[in-house]
Amino acid sequence: MERILLQLSYNGADFQGFQIQNEGRTVQYELERILKRMHKDFIRIHPSSRTDKGVHALMQYVHFDTTLSLPTNKWQHAFNSALPDDIYINEVTKINADFHSRYDCVGKAYRYKVYKAPHRDVLKRGIETHITETLDTRKMNEAAQYFIGTHDFTSFCSAKTEIENKERTMYKFEVIETDTGYEFFVIGSGFLYNMVRIMVHFLMDVGRGKRQGSEIPAIIAASDRTKAGKTAPAEGLYLEKIYLSPEELTQDIPKGTTITLKPTRRQLTQQS
Repeated sequence: MERILLQLSYNGADFQGFQIQNEGRTVQYELERILKRMHKDFIRIHPSSRTDKGVHALMQYVHFDTTLSLPTNKWQHAFNSALPDDIYINEVTKINADFHSRYDCVGKAYRYKVYKAPHRDVLKRGIETHITETLDTRKMNEAAQYFIGTHDFTSFCSAKTEIENKERTMYKFEVIETDTGYEFFVIGSGFLYNMVRIMVHFLMDVGRGKRQGSEIPAIIAASDRTKAGKTAPAEGLYLEKIYLSPEELTQDIPKGTTITLKPTRRQLTQQS
């Protein structure tokens, strides 16, 4: 038995999300469909992140166990020759049996892309969010710093979130003005359902002058989803990077930042 790690990218515009749903296309289904054909049996994959409907991934990891013995280049060819053109396997690695894509993930980075134009650009449909107004980048960056640190993000996640522990650590959050609009880049220990999109919409309202960044601490303390405002559209959101080691994460966050590590899979097994 071997454990295989896939690094993949996908355009989420035409997917109902990563995880298998009752209806519609999902990334998980496409990957498991190929594995079932190769093994003549069902093989479960385990992702580092379960992106929502319409959300894209520049870097996503999944692992699975297999009885087949193939070189990594053959695995890559087997997937990419059968996958639809909105998913691509970038890299295949054989890993230790105690590695887990989810539990060994120490951080994630997301980027949200917005373009500013008087009219919608149909060529950007599904890949960037459209606005018509100019936003105040300085105010948005100042407000973003209130998210840094460890907080209970109940107010900034969907009310449908089923996870009880809503405490997460944000290491970096910046708003970048681009030639065509704005990008919101955030690195954290993990993210809750719709969390990035709710934070981004709040920051955009700060940039519009509708909200104040100084409101954020009180909103976090309230643990009340209704206090944070609306959710930004899914189309502008990209899972940009998955960090599988503290060393990788340290390179991308401010120097001297303390990293909050989740229990490993082995530790969780011992606790259960």
